[in-house]
Amino acid sequence: MAEAAGTLTIPERKPPSFLADGMAIIWAIALAKLVFHIYFNNRYGYFRDEFDYMSCGDHLQWGYVDQPPLIPFLIHICRAVFGDSLRSIRLIPAVASSLLVVQTAAIARELGAKRFALLLGAICCVVSPQYLSNGSLLGTNSLEPNLWMGCAYFAILAIRREDPRYWLWFGVIAGIGLEEKYTIALFGLGVVIGLLFTAQRRVLLSKWMWLGGMAAFLIFLPNLLWNVHYDWPFLQLMHNIRAEGRDVVRGPLDFFWQQILVVNPLNAAVWLPGVFALLFWQRLKPFRFLGWSYLVCYAALFLMRGKNYYLSPVYPMLMAAGAILIESAVDTPETGRAHLQWLKPTAIVVLLANGAYLAPVVIPVFSPEHFLGYARHLPMKLPVNEYSHAQAALPQWYSDQFGWKEIADEAVVAWNQVPVGERGDCAIFAQNYGQAGAIDFFDRGRGLPPVISGDRTYWLWGPRSYTGQCMVVLGDRKERLQELFSQVEYLGTSAENPWALQPPAAFYLCRGPKFGSLRDLWPRIKHWY
Repeated sequence: MAEAAGTLTIPERKPPSFLADGMAIIWAIALAKLVFHIYFNNRYGYFRDEFDYMSCGDHLQWGYVDQPPLIPFLIHICRAVFGDSLRSIRLIPAVASSLLVVQTAAIARELGAKRFALLLGAICCVVSPQYLSNGSLLGTNSLEPNLWMGCAYFAILAIRREDPRYWLWFGVIAGIGLEEKYTIALFGLGVVIGLLFTAQRRVLLSKWMWLGGMAAFLIFLPNLLWNVHYDWPFLQLMHNIRAEGRDVVRGPLDFFWQQILVVNPLNAAVWLPGVFALLFWQRLKPFRFLGWSYLVCYAALFLMRGKNYYLSPVYPMLMAAGAILIESAVDTPETGRAHLQWLKPTAIVVLLANGAYLAPVVIPVFSPEHFLGYARHLPMKLPVNEYSHAQAALPQWYSDQFGWKEIADEAVVAWNQVPVGERGDCAIFAQNYGQAGAIDFFDRGRGLPPVISGDRTYWLWGPRSYTGQCMVVLGDRKERLQELFSQVEYLGTSAENPWALQPPAAFYLCRGPKFGSLRDLWPRIKHWY
């Protein structure tokens, strides 16, 4: 599979002006996308995982059970500057998703694109449902495509400009990416394997490649040491999720179809040619390692039964390459193809129309009632990533934005029923990070103590100083609680929200523990699923 060493086939040209090379319109599109996200990002409610990021941001450290520290750190800063509104919480995702449009065009430009290919690649990025979703919810998915494509961009610069110093920046971005989400390691591995399989393998001997690897390792080291100290919590979590069978397992055809869906079915007409262009097209031969990196990531995520969107950070570079191939096929009037020029505006208009049609799938343009009517007329069934999501009225990314305020409101009602003399040693215990985070977020300043839980990083934060003599427990069965406490008193149940994935939570006041101290019980209530 190795090739003979070759030289760059992309002609060097004097860099055009900002207006002449088409990047001005790309920045305008990115700005319009940012405004679009900011406008719609407060339509429903806070998402379950957003409570987790905010709670972790309130306890800054070098790692958490289900994620590295970068997103909690960034949301800690964002909340300090802009407050706690939905638009503030989702500002980072909105900016990142909008900048991804510029990154896609910048990659296309470095691969040799002219104005149409820049625009085509950027529009493909704009209308991708996954990137629209990334801009609408705070999460580790928000920055992941930016970091993957940052690595791809510096790898392209290193090869195109024959300057190995760019591999140092590749390593810096990869290290930051490891502090955001661990899957970027897979992309890095794919790039290394791609280099080994192509004529560019010689760069692996460059000191700058090794310095880049060292930079990535040093940036990642604090989180690595944190994982070692706590006995690899993230690996424990992933093992438990697999053992519980929560994820939807997909066959090879279904996995491929899901890749088409998450980045827009029409975009497949661009990124699939992009795969071909990177692997076989002579013009992009120096960058063939990127095509191999895609194949490595695809195969690895399929074999590891990754969720359908785990591969989505890699597609902008494929869109850029595919746009160049299409531009080359259309924009060559000297070979008799001038009659194909009408395809340019047609492709842009069709993509934008299709993107507008599919946008409500991931952007809360409609009310929940109107969304259900809209979804019934979609030509495809919306994907389900976990079996527990299958029965929700709305897809999980919407349904998990409802019901949390009702739980937090009922927590105040329940707490007010606890005798004042018992409150000093009375803990509020939640079953999951969504419940715990929602109460901590909505009920600040309402007299409630910080919630404790056995779920995710809440378990690492421990039972604090509580003895367990008095506990307000929500979301558990009374029969189970009576096995642990001698007195169990029902306090109330949160109001039902018809759109919520999370069911109403019952609250109980529990006294007289049968388990000794709460600290003794703590190892048994660890819940990393």
